[in-house]
Amino acid sequence: MENKLKLLSPEVISQILETAFQWFVVVDRAAKIIYINDEYCRFLEVSREEAIGKHVADVIENSEMHLVMEKGIAQIAAPHYIKGTYMLPNRVPIIVDGEIVGAFGSVVFRDINDWKKLSSHVRQTMDKIESSSNQYRESFYHLSDIKGISPSIRKIKETITTIAPTKLPVLIEGEIGTGKEIFAQSIHSLSNRAENYFVKMNCSTIPKELLEEELFGKYVDNQSVKKGRIQRAEGGTLFLEEINELPITLQAKLLKTLQEHKVQPLGTEEEISVDVRFILSSNTSLAEMVRNKLFRDDLFYKIQAITLQIPPLRERIEDLTELIHTFLSQYSVEAGRRGIKIERKAWYTLQQYNWPGNVRELQNVLQAIVHLAEGDTITVDVLPLHIRQKRTTFSKNNNTLDEMLFQVEGQILQEYLNNEKDKLIIAKKLGISRSTLYEKIKKHNL
Repeated sequence: MENKLKLLSPEVISQILETAFQWFVVVDRAAKIIYINDEYCRFLEVSREEAIGKHVADVIENSEMHLVMEKGIAQIAAPHYIKGTYMLPNRVPIIVDGEIVGAFGSVVFRDINDWKKLSSHVRQTMDKIESSSNQYRESFYHLSDIKGISPSIRKIKETITTIAPTKLPVLIEGEIGTGKEIFAQSIHSLSNRAENYFVKMNCSTIPKELLEEELFGKYVDNQSVKKGRIQRAEGGTLFLEEINELPITLQAKLLKTLQEHKVQPLGTEEEISVDVRFILSSNTSLAEMVRNKLFRDDLFYKIQAITLQIPPLRERIEDLTELIHTFLSQYSVEAGRRGIKIERKAWYTLQQYNWPGNVRELQNVLQAIVHLAEGDTITVDVLPLHIRQKRTTFSKNNNTLDEMLFQVEGQILQEYLNNEKDKLIIAKKLGISRSTLYEKIKKHNL
């Protein structure tokens, strides 16, 4: 290896150091700079000529290069506060014939946000790898499990990628059946807590008289503490579902835990420190509950800074196609019936339904019709009666004009296809080319 490196000319080595994404600095035994690349100089607002020969501490604020040489121990990704921000540099002693002759420093993450973004990206990539190899499924959801192409879903996924590495609480609001837990678990799986527990508790399913003990724990026999859900999530994430059902008397105690990072079990005055990231969900508007004095305003203001509004399925109808394909494939495999298709009229009927039960209702319907279908095709007659009878037309509940136009366009195309088989005739009636008609038919899965 050393012989091959000798083949590199000084010009090539210089080009590598100058064009790499990192900032570089090299100092001698006296901690004086003998090399620094232009990128680093531009950040430090100093010319290379001014920097060379000076003590590193006179050029780089809060430098610890001299400590690396004194101790002979490398510092990897050690936070370095400089020019009003934190960077994550690596500092490594240079050892020749057993003697420290200098030190080498490089900056990979130029501020903490760079590191957070990369951390989130790495976790997202690992999620895809693990998903493909089925090594870490166990019914746990990841960002790739959030299906949809609508602007609202794309925006939510972008937000999750940004906020996942933080410790901040997250509020998820959405109607029943919108899949709020998938979004909560996606945040956890992209966070630095992914290797620790994801604990959940539904405030609406636990008797109110047991909620405090279940959440905060209880002192038992004056000797030990029976851990509540908060303590069980130590180092990980606690997902409190339907926080709107938590009694106001307990909301104050939860607020104190969020502010002070301590939990007080029942039956004791002792407070126990906890390290937990809180994700909370509600199936109704907490802001409206605050206005009606049904939810504490101080707790609301503590948890609402990052709020994910999950739209109902009827407001992101363009996501229906991907959701149906995903669930149909899953349930077909589970039922041992591969290759099941949905006929055109059945597709149209599913698209026109309003889905008041949201994604959960869609899942239940598809799971049932996979078993009810005769042969390999799902026809209209196997759909539930209430879906066949209720045909939703134009709905103003959609988020955007594009979504509303998409819905109306699909209805018009379906009406023409029901009454005319010749695509050329349909295209002429609509005033579009046959190729455009085929593109629209494909887009609407008609």
